[in-house]
Amino acid sequence: MEDALNSVHEVKVGDVVVGEVLAIDDNQLIVGIEGTGVEGVVPLKELTADTSANIQDQAKVGDKLDLVVISSIGKDKENGSYLLSKRRLEARKVWADIEQEYKDGKTITATVTNVVKGGLVVDAGVRGFIPASMVEDHYVEDLNEYKGKSLELKIMEIEPSENRLILSHRALVQKEKEAHREEIMAKLTPGDEVEGKVARLTNFGAFVDLGGVDGLVHVSEISYEHVDQPSDVLKVGQEVKVKVLNVDPERDRISLSIKATLPEPWTNIEEKAPVGAILDGTVRRLTTFGAFVEVFPGVEGLVHISQISHKHIATPNDVLKQGQDVKVKVLSVDAAQHRLALSIKALEEPEPEDVQKAAPKRAAKPAPKKNVNISQNDDEDTGFSIGDMVGDALRKSAGNTDDKD
Repeated sequence: MEDALNSVHEVKVGDVVVGEVLAIDDNQLIVGIEGTGVEGVVPLKELTADTSANIQDQAKVGDKLDLVVISSIGKDKENGSYLLSKRRLEARKVWADIEQEYKDGKTITATVTNVVKGGLVVDAGVRGFIPASMVEDHYVEDLNEYKGKSLELKIMEIEPSENRLILSHRALVQKEKEAHREEIMAKLTPGDEVEGKVARLTNFGAFVDLGGVDGLVHVSEISYEHVDQPSDVLKVGQEVKVKVLNVDPERDRISLSIKATLPEPWTNIEEKAPVGAILDGTVRRLTTFGAFVEVFPGVEGLVHISQISHKHIATPNDVLKQGQDVKVKVLSVDAAQHRLALSIKALEEPEPEDVQKAAPKRAAKPAPKKNVNISQNDDEDTGFSIGDMVGDALRKSAGNTDDKD
């Protein structure tokens, strides 16, 4: 008898005990606590979190359950002296496991059970919370699409005593994308041609998604034709073929080109623009020495300032404007050097005054030297006749005679 009495242990709140199911009564279990000689009750809500569960499916008479003592109750209440819980004991074990996962830097998997203001509630064996800012690495407009989904999560904060468990899905998404990005960048080499999709458009170019990593197509690498705005020729979501120009892992940059995948515009230029051909073009650039005119996409030729007009002009800006459409005549072609010499004035008729100004002037005949000696050729040399000179002398002589008289 003394040994039996010594084997009876005192029951304290928080103790983990073994309870044998003695009866099932009014949605609760009546259990005998082994080694204590006392009984306890386990309500359905302390057996499972499923409010629609049937208690008959949770346990049978004779089953032994691991339970935790929640509180002490009067002997005259609920046919027992202690309130016990299976669910809270399991939660205690879950918290212990999660704490260990947290210390080891491991992740957990949990199912989204509810969408609340500010984030998602998950069942990780215990209640966990994912703030909206930690769901994805981008803004999610409707979080309801995650309800019922199982997510891999990183433990951000844990405090069992406060039932506080903060989780993040975003951290894993970012980590996965970073690993995928590094893998792709390691495989890409300059010269590779790959498929991509336009992800974003800016004033200076287009970012193309290569399957988890973005590369930049500068506006100058979009087309052989002049492009003012990338949005003029590309759309977000458009599939494009690009050529890798450069990969810089240290700066996390990939340079791409669309136009490098297109046919070279100077190919067969002698056939497309033979000497003497008349072509339509657009003025792309103006310099002090001439105008560069695009006659085919990616093909520009120079109209030297001397070939712009029959009239004298100080600068090309006097008669031409950037973007102006003009007709030009091909003067020469150098396919190897990618050079075209063009002329605008060759297609225009010069004005009469332009012809007169352009005509070479005759040298003026030098004025003859004047001689004092009079000869038969004096009229040729001086430009005065002998009669003029003699007559002038006689008039002077006659005048002197009159004065004497």
